[in-house]
Amino acid sequence: MKAAVLYEPKSELVVEDVRIDKPGPREVLIRTVACGVCRSDLHFVDGSFPHPVPTVPGHEAAGVVEAVGSDVARLRPGDHVITFFTVFCGSCEMCVTGRPSLCVDPSTRRAKGADPRLSLTDGTPLNPFLNLSAFAEMMLVHENACVAISKDMPLDRAALLGCAVITGAGSIFNDSRLRAGETVAVIGCGGIGLAAINAAKIAGAGAIIAIDPVADKRALATRLGATHGFAPDEPDLAKKIAGLTGGGVDYAIEAVGRPETAELAWTLLKRGGTATILGMIAPGKMVSLPGPSFLTGKKLQGSLLGSTRFPIDMPRLVQMYLDGKLDLDTMVAERITLDGVNGALAALRTGDTVRSVIEFA
Repeated sequence: MKAAVLYEPKSELVVEDVRIDKPGPREVLIRTVACGVCRSDLHFVDGSFPHPVPTVPGHEAAGVVEAVGSDVARLRPGDHVITFFTVFCGSCEMCVTGRPSLCVDPSTRRAKGADPRLSLTDGTPLNPFLNLSAFAEMMLVHENACVAISKDMPLDRAALLGCAVITGAGSIFNDSRLRAGETVAVIGCGGIGLAAINAAKIAGAGAIIAIDPVADKRALATRLGATHGFAPDEPDLAKKIAGLTGGGVDYAIEAVGRPETAELAWTLLKRGGTATILGMIAPGKMVSLPGPSFLTGKKLQGSLLGSTRFPIDMPRLVQMYLDGKLDLDTMVAERITLDGVNGALAALRTGDTVRSVIEFA
């Protein structure tokens, strides 16, 4: 099959033939229909976060089940599925206490010494990328790395649910548990931030404040539910937002991944407010907060994939789209083929685009 291979950080991906194994116990072979090109992929491609190479990036995908291995109970060939990279075991402490996004049980991966799921044509194993390696015509994953959805759902839109939307929407529905009338500021209006804004509208938020340096992204945020928009370098930004909200926002969502935007999220909170950091702050970077501000009762929390409970939350988000509540169409900037993946990554580096979606024939 064709896949986009990363041989070294800070180099272009090479689209070439690779080998994919047959599904083993509890594994599912999926024909990839669509895959979003996410900024998280870029962090690894550009070397901001280390990853073994060679590898096939990509982690925001949807497709159709082609075959299943032994002991697969929930899926069958022909099912339409969304994948997610935080595959869960279902029986560890994180899973049984309702936090499957934090599962790291190794039982979901192939045992050391087993045949690789993916390899180059010369037999060189390809390192699994976030349990998915989705920039490829097929994916071979553990059954708990995907969930079946309604076949009424367009798979090019469903792919976005696999990372950007569950992260952004989950930060509102799960991490913040925002109630009607409460206020929220979203810093960064890429795919994750826009999903958070849309979810805040669905949840009935009062003021929804979008913060992004790109005017076109702030305009998209308005279409998705933002009531106000600011550039992050707006003079007296914190004072203006405090004036709009009566002292600051109830919740701040950081979807950029920089120390300064995490610190801004904290600054924009009212007394007792909560900031959720979604962005991938690079190793070695530190967030600095003024000590006395902890006496205001503010809270700072991290989140992975919006603390999503995948088998429950993803079908619900699909239904929200089918019911016309969740807007995924606005988030798609372009549709490309696999050969266009390097151009999509280059567009992400400029910060001007929302989401490129790879469509597979």
